[in-house]
Amino acid sequence: MKKYFLLAILTTYSLILQAQTTIIRDAEIDKMVKAVQPDSLKSYITKMVSFGTRNTLSDQKSKTKGIGAARNWVVGKFSQFAKQSDGRLTAFLDTVTIPADGKRVDKNIILGNAVAILKGTDVNDHRVFVVSGHLDSRVTDVMNRESDAPGANDDGSGVAGVIEAARIMSQYKFSATIIFVAVSGEEQSLLGSGFMAKKAKKENWNVEAMLNNDMIGNNNSSGTNIIDNTRLRVFSEVLPSFELEKNAKNIRQFGLENDGKSRLLARYVKEIAERYVDQLEVKLIYRNDRFLRGGDHSPFVENGFTAVRITEMNENFDHQHQDLRIENGIKYGDLMEFMDFEYLRKNTCANIAVLANLAKAPSMPTEVKIEVKTLSNFSYLYWKAPLNGEVKGYFVLMRETSSPVWEKKFFTTDTEIRLPYSKDNYLFAVQSVGLAGNESLTVVPEIGR
Repeated sequence: MKKYFLLAILTTYSLILQAQTTIIRDAEIDKMVKAVQPDSLKSYITKMVSFGTRNTLSDQKSKTKGIGAARNWVVGKFSQFAKQSDGRLTAFLDTVTIPADGKRVDKNIILGNAVAILKGTDVNDHRVFVVSGHLDSRVTDVMNRESDAPGANDDGSGVAGVIEAARIMSQYKFSATIIFVAVSGEEQSLLGSGFMAKKAKKENWNVEAMLNNDMIGNNNSSGTNIIDNTRLRVFSEVLPSFELEKNAKNIRQFGLENDGKSRLLARYVKEIAERYVDQLEVKLIYRNDRFLRGGDHSPFVENGFTAVRITEMNENFDHQHQDLRIENGIKYGDLMEFMDFEYLRKNTCANIAVLANLAKAPSMPTEVKIEVKTLSNFSYLYWKAPLNGEVKGYFVLMRETSSPVWEKKFFTTDTEIRLPYSKDNYLFAVQSVGLAGNESLTVVPEIGR
């Protein structure tokens, strides 16, 4: 009799906790998502393609051709949006001299990232969220600075998404700061993002998340002929590239091989994007990037920041890094005619939803611990309030150790919780929940004794 009585108590307890996990869809974020226009995205890419080539080594003085004209145009678009931001958005060209390296830079160049900073409204909230795409383009020979390199999808699509996000989000207020950037030099070995990541580290920016968008507008693959505009990949690093040896012991001891900060961000991207964007499934890819390849999030990861790559489900190599030509009846080149602008719209919406939810939410809870003093089939977690933002409560997330995503979310208004689930069998994390229901990033508990 006692056995069944105890089981009934535990079942009731669990149901009560789960009953409080109502997920709120923020009406303001819904409005932002619905404001994304395929025609706007297409117009941005049309303009970028009109510059002929945007190769990092190309002309910087012309007003109509080359990388110089392209980056000035992006800054101009950002400046245009600044007029609707009540002074919160500022735009500028952030430059650095890159010396010739005998590899992918054959002469000294002035590298320029087109940047727009949407300042947060809370002067005490120093969190920064970055969204990027790379402005430069290339043909087969990465050193070819003369031939037309439209770069419609690689990475006109990512930059178009960033521009559209800036257009829409500059009309709203967020507690934290959002940086929109079109970096240069990606094809020349991640030069622009490397410059920005090092600057962020040197100046102690509190970058909580970086979303790198690289090729988000193509719906089909070369060779396999798969067509799919309902799925989006998010690549994330599992182990910290920064100070790995220092963290390795804890990772092994506590079974956190799949809970690095970038992997936690990827799960967050999946949950929020799928919440706000219809007919879109976010696929978690357990690699920092595609096999033996890299992207502009990598320098951020290498400098200790949390960053992921967002990219289309299928790559078409006939339209990537190709000279413009027709060969054996196949049209090669990164041209606009091969893009799916409805797919690009959905992927842009995903970015906006994630950024908005992060920047509207309070900061992460602090000093998150799980008690290990006593052996128990219950798990007791406790924490302190976030440094910034008002909270209505917290979500405690739980999943089996073999699950790629969080499976349960328990809501509490306290800064502690006792769950009838063994820490031997489950993984946990805690996130702050703001008054409007927006969630912070998750924090994996440390050991509390």
